[in-house]
Amino acid sequence: MAVLSYNEILPKKIINYNDAPYEVLSAHIFRMQKRKPVNQTRLRNMVNGGVLEISFHSSETVEEAETDRMDAVYLYSNQTESWFAEEGNPKNRFSFPLESVHDQVQWLAPNSVVEVLTYEEKPMTIKIPVKVDLEVKEAPPAVKGNTVSGGTKLATLVTGAKVNVPLFINSGDIVRINTDTGEYTERVTKS
Repeated sequence: MAVLSYNEILPKKIINYNDAPYEVLSAHIFRMQKRKPVNQTRLRNMVNGGVLEISFHSSETVEEAETDRMDAVYLYSNQTESWFAEEGNPKNRFSFPLESVHDQVQWLAPNSVVEVLTYEEKPMTIKIPVKVDLEVKEAPPAVKGNTVSGGTKLATLVTGAKVNVPLFINSGDIVRINTDTGEYTERVTKS
């Protein structure tokens, strides 16, 4: 395991803190007057989803968590859980509480392949691509003269997610969505 000094604890790193894996959400290094530098961080517990604010001082170190990655297939979501299966091994099924993965799952169609982060061989969280292509399920028709608001309308995707799209998008079109921001980026031509 790699040992990280206080200034190497940066966003997207996964560290061991209090014998649990934490993902670094944000980090800000600053110095108050004549004191030594401090790294003010926000950490998310990858087991229960709790968020902590911790300050690491210049003399402190922390171990980077040993995580592995595996490819998994998204199966479905119900009211409380989202289910996945290891790619190539459908008998190895596992789930995540829906509230912990809802922001990512809303952009996944069934049978989509995702990357699963594991810690001590237990699935912890999923990583999805930054951009995904999804079909528009419902798009209201454009109203003539409705361009004062920037020319967008609310469309429903096949996954159930709703996103603002330009007026020229119709039902059945394939659109590319930025999963970090939840915004439309472009229409994809069918090939």
